[in-house]
Amino acid sequence: METLGSRENFDRMGTLGVEEEFYTVDEQGRPKSGIKDLVYADEDPGPPLTDKLDHELFQFTLETQTRLIEDVTDAEAAMLAVREALVEYASEKGYRIASAGLHPAAKWRELDHAEKPRYRSQLDRIQYPQHRNTTAGLHVHVGIDDADKAVWIANQLRWEVPSLLALSANSPFWNGFDTGLASARSKIFENLPNTGVPTRFEDFDAFQRYERRMVELGSIEDRGELWFDVRPHSGHGTVEIRAPDAQADPAIVQAFVEHVHALVIDLAQRYEDGDRDGPGATNDTPRNGDSIRRELLDENKWRATRHGHEASFIDRDAESTVSLAETIERTCDRIGNDSLTALLDQESGAARQRRIHEEKGMDALCDALIL
Repeated sequence: METLGSRENFDRMGTLGVEEEFYTVDEQGRPKSGIKDLVYADEDPGPPLTDKLDHELFQFTLETQTRLIEDVTDAEAAMLAVREALVEYASEKGYRIASAGLHPAAKWRELDHAEKPRYRSQLDRIQYPQHRNTTAGLHVHVGIDDADKAVWIANQLRWEVPSLLALSANSPFWNGFDTGLASARSKIFENLPNTGVPTRFEDFDAFQRYERRMVELGSIEDRGELWFDVRPHSGHGTVEIRAPDAQADPAIVQAFVEHVHALVIDLAQRYEDGDRDGPGATNDTPRNGDSIRRELLDENKWRATRHGHEASFIDRDAESTVSLAETIERTCDRIGNDSLTALLDQESGAARQRRIHEEKGMDALCDALIL
C-alpha cells in the first residue's frame, strides 16, 4: 500500500466502489480459517474476484471489492456478481460464507491471525485491541473530483454516521454471548486507535498534513490505518463511509449503497453552489456539520451502538432529540432518495439475531448468517 495519497487522485465525480467483509465458515456456519485456500492459493479465482479478493486480520475473514462502478444503476449487479462468485469459489474449496458485523460464535482467543506482515506489525504495535478484532463492515466509496470538496463532504457526513450505524446494526453477539448492544462491532472496532467519528478538517491541506504527520511520527504505517467512520480516501480519490455493520442480505447492502451515493452527490452539489452552511441551515438553527461538537456526535454514535433501530439522537440544534425514523426520513427527503426508508419497518439485524438465538439456539443463528 502507498504510504500517502495525493490531491491529484481526486479527479472523478460520482463513481462507486463497494467493499464487503465476510467470514469463512464450515457447513454448520462455524468459523473456519480459509484464507490459505481462498486468498493465498496459487490460482486465479477468476473475474470478478481477480485482484478483488483479500483477507483481514483473522484467517477466517475476507474482504471483497467491486470493480470501479461508473453508474450507480450498475452497483447492484456488480455487488451481486462478486458475492455469487465468492460463494461459488468458497464452496469449491469446502467453505461457506457468512456475514454479520461480528460472527456470534467466533471466540478470538481460539482463532488464528493472518501472517501477512502488515497485520503482524499491527498486532505487535496495537496489542490487545487488535488481537480481538473479529469485526466485519460495509464500506462505500464515492468518487470526488476535488480534494477540498471531499474534505468538506466528509465533515458533513460525520452527522450521518450514527443513523447509518443504527439502521445497519447487526452484531449483538460477540465471543458467544449477548453484549446488550445492537452493534458490538462498532464498539470493539473503536478500541483501535484512529477510529470513530473524526474531527473536522479545514481543507485537504490540513488533512494531508495530519496524514503525513501520523506516518512520520510512527503512529501509523500508511494512510490505510486511519480507520475513521468516514474519511477522504487520498489514495482512491473518494469519500469513504465505513460505519455500517456487514450484512448477509444483499438488498440491505444495495439500499445503503444507493443512499450513500445520493447523499454524497447532494452534498457535492451544495458545495459547488456555495451552500457551505450545510443542509437545512437557518439563521436560528446552525446545521453545518463543521459546527457540531465532536462530543455530541460521539454521543449519537453511542446511542446507535446501544439501541440500533430504537435509537433517538440529539438533534442538530443540540436542544432536542429526534428518532432514527425522523432522522432518516429527513435526509431521504432532502437528497431525493428513499432507499433506506423501507428498512425502518423491517426487523433489524440485531433483533433478528436475538430472536433466532432465543427460539432456536446458536447453531440456527450461525446457519442464518450464511449467504
